[in-house]
Amino acid sequence: MTDWRAVTVGFVSIILLGTVGLVIPGLGQLLAAVIGGVVAGYLAGGGLFRGFWHGLLAGSLGGIFVAIIVWLVVTIVGLSLGPVVGAVGSVLGVGTFLIIVFVSMFAAFESALGGAIGGALAG
Repeated sequence: MTDWRAVTVGFVSIILLGTVGLVIPGLGQLLAAVIGGVVAGYLAGGGLFRGFWHGLLAGSLGGIFVAIIVWLVVTIVGLSLGPVVGAVGSVLGVGTFLIIVFVSMFAAFESALGGAIGGALAG
């Protein structure tokens, strides 16, 4: 069963450390993702796989939130241009949402690896 507290704490860690990591572009975000994954995996405990899963969820949560915001913006802008454009924008927004969620799962791989390390440390 998923420990959503661990996922949330890992996600918040990624956001906070990623903000600080803007000083070192690329490397700062990578370290933030790994450390946030370690936090999520450690809090979840239970070994490598459980840590991996919780790190993956913590890392991909940000992508899912970004996808929701993009979908809303595309839909609202489309509706402001008229009902037909709004309908097309909404459909395109759903496709964009799904693509962003799919990509965020791959982008969260470093968080998943960190989660596996955290899960192993927690034993």
